[in-house]
Amino acid sequence: MAAARPASVARRDVLLGAALAATTTGATTIGAKAQAPKRGGTLVMSIIPEPASLVCAFNTAAPLTVIGPKFVEGLLSYDFDINPKPLLATAWNVSADGLAISFTLRQGVTWHDGKPFTSADVAYSVMELLKKFHPRGRSTLAPVTAVDTPDDHTAIFRLSRPAPAIMSALSSSEAPILPKHIYEGSDPLTNPRNNNPIGTGPFRLTQWQRGNFIEMERNPTYWDAGKPYLDRLVVRSFTDAGARAAAFERGELQLAGTTPVPLSEVASFRANPKFQVEDRGEELNNSLDIMEFNLRHPMLGKLEVRQAIRHAINSELMVRVVWSGLAMPLISPIPSTLTKWHSTDVPRYPYNPAKAAAMLDAAGAPRGAEGMRFKIRLDVPSISDVYQREAEFLRQSLRSAGIDVEIRISDVPSFLRRIYAEYDFDLSLLPASVTADPTIGLQRYYDSKAIRKGTFLVNASGYANPEMDAVLDAAAIETDAGKRRTQWERFQQIAMRDLPLIPLAMPLSISIASKTVHNFIAGADGLRANGAELWVE
Repeated sequence: MAAARPASVARRDVLLGAALAATTTGATTIGAKAQAPKRGGTLVMSIIPEPASLVCAFNTAAPLTVIGPKFVEGLLSYDFDINPKPLLATAWNVSADGLAISFTLRQGVTWHDGKPFTSADVAYSVMELLKKFHPRGRSTLAPVTAVDTPDDHTAIFRLSRPAPAIMSALSSSEAPILPKHIYEGSDPLTNPRNNNPIGTGPFRLTQWQRGNFIEMERNPTYWDAGKPYLDRLVVRSFTDAGARAAAFERGELQLAGTTPVPLSEVASFRANPKFQVEDRGEELNNSLDIMEFNLRHPMLGKLEVRQAIRHAINSELMVRVVWSGLAMPLISPIPSTLTKWHSTDVPRYPYNPAKAAAMLDAAGAPRGAEGMRFKIRLDVPSISDVYQREAEFLRQSLRSAGIDVEIRISDVPSFLRRIYAEYDFDLSLLPASVTADPTIGLQRYYDSKAIRKGTFLVNASGYANPEMDAVLDAAAIETDAGKRRTQWERFQQIAMRDLPLIPLAMPLSISIASKTVHNFIAGADGLRANGAELWVE
């Protein structure tokens, strides 16, 4: 069953200082009769933190996937159930054998520099950019052997094998289409247009004052006539969640996502009639907190020890204490938000300290003179204070079971190097994006073929099970929806039996908007949508 959504409350209009001041009245609450969109005005939003560039074809960092689609677009967008909707493609067809996907492209679309958008741009973006440089695209689009372009408005993906996950991975944030005439003949990673995009999107960059703000204006030649509704979109970064909360209250910020205020303040924003709080819009991302075991460790390599550790963790209490209730405990690596594949028929590990102790005794890890059985290290990236609190909760949980835990907090580059390049860890705590399809987001953590030393965010545990590999390989190419669901159900059973990692919780990704901001969460893209529908009163 999908998690219940918190009720939304009314919204508030705010100002961006005197220079961007605007007065508003007569806002409506969510659920009220829909108002006709109004054109004009400036919207100020925040992303966390400021991105390194503005094109999301070569980097999947969260802030970049929010801002990039405002400039560059994908073939498809998605509703809340991950059903595809038209964007740069107006129609599509998957062949009966799953080896060809034909797209009819939108006509009358131009790039920001006035050149026409054609199928040649799609072919170049897929074959020369996304397949070679996109962190997930290299895997997701690996089966695409060619993109045929029989005319300017038809693109046909030719596949070496069926790949149903591709149809869930063509959003603006996951697979943006870039202009061939801008990138051909250059080093795509250093092309200057990565910081000043030429796209088909509803906005064009006007200025980027690094460390201060990114400002964009309406694209007057946007293909969707009358859109975008906004005259201007300003994106700011703030130092921390407290600063963002204060900016909302002062009227300097109108929209932000990824739980932009301290967890302890979400309830007050939710109760305040001046704001709207929303937790939809992450259906294409589905970020989970996972704790991965290094199976090379002499104790953690024992299944009984991993299962005992799971019994020692009170997930419901952790959600209340660490996340202030703004998370869902997990029973499986596929969260309930992915209703097509989530299963409840999996091995369960209810909180049971006595059972955990008995299992550790049986595994040959008795308590020593000081009550500890063995010592391990828990590595945590320095992302937020929430992760530090979560690590401390896990430390206390395992110490109660007789496992002495040393917490090591590192900056993100050091954390990634230690876990994925050096395998110098015992346990690691990290956010893992499932995305819209388990083949894209989860396979890399369980597939033995994904054990690639030096490659980030893949199988670092060393887990290798031929049965699991076979299920993953079959699900990746299965085109029958019923059979594919059965395969993902089996995947979850094996994953929760073998426990190479523990899915701990799925934090709710809260978005907050002022009272008069409309259409900021319209589908599974959430704030990663192109922003053409945004409007303010």
